[in-house]
Amino acid sequence: MAPNSSEGLPIPHQQHSRRTGLNMFSPDARDESGAASQTNEKVAWDTLWKNVVEERIEEGVQKGTAGDCGKVENMKGGSTLSLENLPATGNITENSPANALVYVFSVKLSPSCAEVAVGYPIIINSNPLTDAFQIVPESKLVYRVVTTENPILDYETMPHLFDLQIYVMDTAGATDLQTLTVKIEDVNEPPMFQGNMATQSIMIYILEGSGAGNIYQIEAIDPERKELKYSLTPASDLFIVSNSGTISTTRQFDYEKDQHSYFLNITATDNLGLKTTGTVIVNIININDEAPYFTMKQISYTIPEEQRPGTIVAHITAKDPDDEGFISRLTYSISPPNEYFSINPLTGVIQVAKRIDREASTFQLHPRISLLIHVEDSPRGGQMNETEITIIIEDINDNPPECKQYTFSSKIPETATPGTLLFALRDYCYDNDVEPPNNKFNFTGLSGLGSNTFTLDPVGSGIVVVTRDLNFENPANQAMKDEYSLTVVVQDIAWPNYANNIYIYIKILPVNEFLPVFDSSSYVFNVPEITPATSKIGKVSATDKDLPFAGITYSIVGGGGTFGYTNIFWIDPEKGDMKIIATLDYETTQRYILTVQASDSEKTATVSVTVNVLEVNDEKPVCTPNSYSLAVPVDLAVGTNIEGFSILCHDPDSSPRSFRYFINSGNINNHFTFSPSAGSNSSRLILVSRFDYENGLDTTWAYSLRIYVTDDNLLSGSDRATVHVETGTVTLSIKVIPNPATLLPATPGFTLLIRRENTFSASAWYVPFVICLGSMLLLGVLGYLTFLLAKYIRTNCPPKPKADKHMLTKTPEKKNPKKEIVLEMTKLNTVFDGEARDPVTGKMYEFNSKSGARRWKDTKVLTETKITDPVVQVISSATAKGGEEKDGTGTPSKKEAGVDEKAPEVENMAAKPTEGMTDTSGQGNLKLQEPKERALSRGSLLTVPPQRSPVLFPKIYPPIAAKISLKQ
Repeated sequence: MAPNSSEGLPIPHQQHSRRTGLNMFSPDARDESGAASQTNEKVAWDTLWKNVVEERIEEGVQKGTAGDCGKVENMKGGSTLSLENLPATGNITENSPANALVYVFSVKLSPSCAEVAVGYPIIINSNPLTDAFQIVPESKLVYRVVTTENPILDYETMPHLFDLQIYVMDTAGATDLQTLTVKIEDVNEPPMFQGNMATQSIMIYILEGSGAGNIYQIEAIDPERKELKYSLTPASDLFIVSNSGTISTTRQFDYEKDQHSYFLNITATDNLGLKTTGTVIVNIININDEAPYFTMKQISYTIPEEQRPGTIVAHITAKDPDDEGFISRLTYSISPPNEYFSINPLTGVIQVAKRIDREASTFQLHPRISLLIHVEDSPRGGQMNETEITIIIEDINDNPPECKQYTFSSKIPETATPGTLLFALRDYCYDNDVEPPNNKFNFTGLSGLGSNTFTLDPVGSGIVVVTRDLNFENPANQAMKDEYSLTVVVQDIAWPNYANNIYIYIKILPVNEFLPVFDSSSYVFNVPEITPATSKIGKVSATDKDLPFAGITYSIVGGGGTFGYTNIFWIDPEKGDMKIIATLDYETTQRYILTVQASDSEKTATVSVTVNVLEVNDEKPVCTPNSYSLAVPVDLAVGTNIEGFSILCHDPDSSPRSFRYFINSGNINNHFTFSPSAGSNSSRLILVSRFDYENGLDTTWAYSLRIYVTDDNLLSGSDRATVHVETGTVTLSIKVIPNPATLLPATPGFTLLIRRENTFSASAWYVPFVICLGSMLLLGVLGYLTFLLAKYIRTNCPPKPKADKHMLTKTPEKKNPKKEIVLEMTKLNTVFDGEARDPVTGKMYEFNSKSGARRWKDTKVLTETKITDPVVQVISSATAKGGEEKDGTGTPSKKEAGVDEKAPEVENMAAKPTEGMTDTSGQGNLKLQEPKERALSRGSLLTVPPQRSPVLFPKIYPPIAAKISLKQ
C-alpha cells in the first residue's frame, strides 16, 4: 500500500502540524532549547501521533480497511506493530561516502498474517530537512539507515544533529512512528591552499640583478580553523618562508652565473600534524645586452601559386647570446609588412597570408617577392638584426580553359552540303595560365544528339562541320530531326586536365522548294439565298510537298468584280472552310466568282471559286401604306369600304395572286375585314358588323389592327409546312367617331394619324450620319438667325403694353384697321352629306358621314373671306361653354346674357391657338403658324373687321396642313 494513498494512514506532519501549532522541525528551536526542548518535543509528537492513530483506527473500523487478517480493535495501544531499537541515536563521521551505515533497526509484527507494506519503512521528515539519509532493507524485518551523499556530510558547514522521523505501516493498516537522531562527528582534515596554488603550480619571474625581498604570499586555510605552519623543502640559502606564508629571496641573482629556474616545495602543517604541499617555480629573467644573429643559410625560396593561407614557406632562425637555447625570446617581423606573407613573431616561420595568383598582372612579368626580415630580442626596443630573402612564385595549371560563351546556336538550311563550316570554337576560347603547357588546350568529346551528323575536323581543332546530307525531302532522312544538341569538351593538355563543356544547338531550317497545290482546279458551291450568316458553304484544300509540313494559310484575294465581297464571304485561314458572313440575295446577285489563295508563308497558289446563289422565297410582301390612321363614324353602314382605304402589296419573288390577308390582332368583336382576302395584290378594308356602344357590347373607341400579308396563297396546306413562307405587316389605327347626338358636354376631338415607317439598311450607315450632321448644322444656323432677329426686334421695336385680358369690344372713338385673313388649306373631303343640331348650343352643324368631319352650318367668316366651298374637316376646339353667340358689337346677345360671366373662359379657349403663333393638335404633328411680323400678346384674341363676330380658331385634323397669314 502506498504511503500517501487514501487507504493508508495520514502522514502526521502533513495532517496535524498546523492543527497542533508545533514547529517541531525548526533548527533554531533545537539549537535554543537543547536537550530539554528535544524531550518536550518528543512528548508532544507522541501525543499527536497517538491521536492520529486512534482517528485512523476508528476510520478503519468504519470503512473496514483492516482486511481479513488482523483485528482492528487490537491495533489500539500500538501492540500489533512496532519499530524495535527506536528511538535511538546513531553516529556518522563527516565526508562519509554513499551507503555508509548510520544505524540498524528492525520491525516487530503482530502474530497475524500482516506484513510490512511495500515501500515502508520510510523517512517521512527530518529536522533539519535533508535528503542525506535513506532506509535500505537488510533482511525481511531488519533495515539500515545509510547515507546518500546528497549532500556530502560536512561538520564545518552543516548541523551536527539530524532527527529522522521513521514511519512504518503493515498490510493490515497498523502503523508506528519513531525518531532516530543522527549525530555528525568531526574528522580532522588537512589544510587547503587557496587561489591558483590550490589547483596548479605557481610560477614566479625575477629579473636578474633584482635585490632581496618578498616575491610571493601563500594563501592556505585549515577546515578546523586552526593556525598553520609553513616550511620550505629542500632547504635553500636563496629563499625563505615566514610563519605567515611569505616567500622571500635572500640575495641578488645573476642570470649568467646562477640557475635559470628554482623549484620550491611549500608545506602547510596544522596543529595535529596533517600537511599539504604546493610547488612554486621561480624563474630568473635575463637582461638583454647583446644583439641576436641569424643562423639559417638559405635566402631564396620557390613556391607554387595558389597556396592556401597558412602554408609554410620558410623558417627563419636566429640566436641571442644573452639567452642561448631560448629562441622563443626573439621576435621576428617583416618590414615593411607584405600582404601575401606573414611571419610568426615567436618562431620565425614564414607563411602564406593571402592567395597568390600567378596570372595576376602584378606577377605575370615579375613573379618574385623580396622580404626584409627583422629579428629583435626582448624586451621590445632592445637589440635587433635584419636579413633579406626572395620568394619566387611558380606557375601551375590552376585555370580551366574558358570561353567567351559556352552556348552556341546556329540555324542552317536543309540544303547545306557535307563539309559546311558551322563553328570555329578555338576563336572563342582561351586559358589564363601564364606559362606553357599550362595554357594549352584542345577540343574533344563531341557527343549528344546528332553526333553522327556533325564532327570536329580536324580532331581537337574545335572546327564543327556537317558530315552528311540534311534534305528533309530525302527518303533516307525521314527519321531525321530538325534540332540537335551537341556537347564539346574543351580540356587542358597539362595535368590535372581541367575541362569545360560547350553546348551547341543546331536547327535545320526547311527550305521552301515547292508551291502549294489545290486538290481541284476550281470549285463550285451552290448556296440557297436563305442560308443564314456564318454558315459553311464549302471547303477548299491544298497540299505542299515541302517537309516538314509547315501548314497552309487560306485567304480570299479577289472577288471577280463583286464589290464588297469581303463583307459577304470568309474563309478559315487554317482549314479552308468557306462561310458566308452576310445573307445572300438572289434578286441582287445570282453568282459570285472568287479567287482563293493558298500560302505556305513564302509561296502562293490561287484557285477560282464560284458561288451560285439559289433562289428561295425569302422576300416579304411589302404593302403601301404599311401604316395608316382612319376614322369611322359609329353608325357607318355594314359593308362600307372605310374611307375607301385599300392596300397595295408587291413581292419580288412571288406572284401577285399569292397574297393572303388576315387581321392578326386588335380586331375586337371582328368589326373589320379585308376584301378580297386572298388572290390579289390589292385589298380593301370593309366594316362587317355595326358598333354597339349603347348596349355595352363595344367599349373600345380606338382600334389598332395588325394585318399579316403572306405569299402562300398558291400553296397547298402541306406545301406551306415545308416551303418557306414570308409575311408582311401592316398597322392600322382606327378611331370610331361618336354620333353627334350622343356627344358628351365636351365634344371629344380626334386626330387622324398617318404613320410612315422608314426602313434602314446597315450598309447605308452614312445616310443617318449625313442627315444628323446636316440637321445639327441647320439647327445651328437657324439658332444664330433667330438670335440676330431677336436682337434686331429688341433694338428697333420697343415692346407694346400688356394687352387687356377682357373681351375686346367695338369703341366708336377708336377704329381698328381692317385685317384680311387668308387661309391656305389642303382639301381632304369636301362633301358634308348630313346636318344636325347641337344639343347644348342649339346651333346647326354639318358633318361627313364617312370621315366624321363636322362644321358649324353658319360660317360667316369663311363666306366673307371668299371661300365658297368648305375644304377642311373642322371641329370647334371649344367646349359647350364656347358655343355662345355674339351680336355685332362682340358682346354676348341677350339670349345668352345669363351666362356672360363665362365669356372670359371662352375667350381664353379661343385665344389659345394664337399663343406663340402655333396651334398644336392632339398628336402634335401639325401646327397652325402665324407670321413672326404679327407679334400678339399672350392671351389676346385676333382682331376682326368691324361688324364681324369673333370666330374661334378651328382645330385642323391631319393630314390637313394650313397656313394662316394676317395682312394689314
